[in-house]
Amino acid sequence: MVDVRMRVNGSIEKLDLEPRVSLLDALREHLGLTGTKKGCDQGACGACTVLVDGERISSCLALAVQYADRDITTIEGVEDPIQQSFVRHDGFQCGYCTSGQICSAIGMLAEHAAGAPSAVTGHLAAEQIDLTPEEIRERMSGNLCRCGAYNGIVAAIQESSR
Repeated sequence: MVDVRMRVNGSIEKLDLEPRVSLLDALREHLGLTGTKKGCDQGACGACTVLVDGERISSCLALAVQYADRDITTIEGVEDPIQQSFVRHDGFQCGYCTSGQICSAIGMLAEHAAGAPSAVTGHLAAEQIDLTPEEIRERMSGNLCRCGAYNGIVAAIQESSR
């Protein structure tokens, strides 16, 4: 067992974990933060997306011990206008992927604001990259929605980027 200290949603948490425990399992099973979902458990669906120091990661692929003394934000700790945009634009159906979609969107908007290009960015030297629907779809491609709420998700993110 390893003593792990994390800042989760602004609170210091001290956990006694086996080194092989994923960050997702630490959040859900040890801290009771069940908003972050276990979808594929292979990093392919994005349901487990959380923010670490403001950057999005797949928590099912991360060992909790790697994130000691880092700032971790789960959907329970998010207070962002994008949540209301998701509601306004029906960016969710069953809701299973929504927590990962919202955390990923927040991280993606920060990446875009910092000038990070995507695979579909037309001009890498451009001063400002337009956040077109194509850009949003590419940047959010690691987050799957089995219900097909993609149009609402894209609209919510576009509204939030203005």
